[in-house]
Amino acid sequence: MKSYLTPLGSKADKDTVRRHNLSLVLRAVRDEGEAGEATRAGVSARVGLTRAAVSSLVEQLLDSGFVTESGKTFSGQAGRPGTALKVARTGPAGLGVEVNIDYVSVCVVDLAGTGRVRQTEHLDNRGAPPEEVLARAAGIAARTLDSAREQDLYPVGTALALPGLVSGGSVRQAPNLGWNQVPAEELFADALAGLRPGTAPLPVRSENEANLAALAELWFGGLDAVRSFLYLTGEIGVGGALVLDGELLRGAHGFAGEIGHVVVDPAGPECRCGSRGCLEQYAGQSALLRAAGIDETAGGAAGVMELERRAQAGDPVTLAAVADAGRMLGQVLSGAVNLFDPDAVVLGGIYRGLMPWLSPPADQELTGRVVSGLWSRGGRLRASSVAGDAARGAAALVVQDVLADPVAYAPPAAMDA
Repeated sequence: MKSYLTPLGSKADKDTVRRHNLSLVLRAVRDEGEAGEATRAGVSARVGLTRAAVSSLVEQLLDSGFVTESGKTFSGQAGRPGTALKVARTGPAGLGVEVNIDYVSVCVVDLAGTGRVRQTEHLDNRGAPPEEVLARAAGIAARTLDSAREQDLYPVGTALALPGLVSGGSVRQAPNLGWNQVPAEELFADALAGLRPGTAPLPVRSENEANLAALAELWFGGLDAVRSFLYLTGEIGVGGALVLDGELLRGAHGFAGEIGHVVVDPAGPECRCGSRGCLEQYAGQSALLRAAGIDETAGGAAGVMELERRAQAGDPVTLAAVADAGRMLGQVLSGAVNLFDPDAVVLGGIYRGLMPWLSPPADQELTGRVVSGLWSRGGRLRASSVAGDAARGAAALVVQDVLADPVAYAPPAAMDA
């Protein structure tokens, strides 16, 4: 059972306690609803507050539109049946915008974490000015917001999922985009505001796209009890993220997880990051397409589909290219596994569809190189779920803010004490 009680200290004032308890109850309704049906009695037992206190807090959440109730439910508990509670399917939501090398994907997620609206456009963003790329993304986001309003969803913030080193609202370096010191949050916010005159500006935050994909896998994927894992996403670049005990490891400056730029051969091909022989030069999308003899300029999605088609057909050149990439991945991943000892390694992006041919050589390398000897137990190298994508993780990050402090996102006067 999750623990919801957090020490507040003797100096916490009444408003702080109330906001804290509203968050506890809202999250409990959300979590109880995932397992079945939530009731006031069930929430009370989960969070450790009295039924009277929970009832009062639930009424405030109902008045604000965060929670709905319907019918009676027999939960198996003693006493009279309770009223079923659920987080609302309308109202506050999160907007996630993934800007990647060859596509932009935008997602709206409601308070239950359900993806409600999705728009994706395949665009070659390499070489384009950052202002142009982010203006395109803002245009897709504006259309997505229009679709969300049709479902009575009102995103209260935006999270950008961006490739490369992201810190302080800027992309410090994104080698495959050619970006350096780009104020991404400011550029996106200005472009979106220009497309939505007369509306309140949405707060914008940003994060590395692999980090957000890993969080989506943690929150929505099929990891079950796994709370420590290494996430690797293959696109034109190769991104990585590490989750330990359910928490994202960002590093001292927020740049942890750049596994695509681990050097595997100092004399290897030059990488866009300025180094040579980086992993993505052997296992990234472009490297795989070249090795398989597929025109990488014909379109990223089309090229990947052709790669999978040839692999399924047993084309020897393609199978050799994918196997070589798998071996290189296994060698690099074994070092990370030895260093951090995760429960699992999750492969996403283009690797997900290539798992039947990619995983055997990767798993063989891991089995031979992980010093604990535990890797051979099997099942630790797995494909990401369809739910584990960066745009959904970005939108869910906004929702986490709402769940942490619903008062901050409530309609005026809806939660007056």
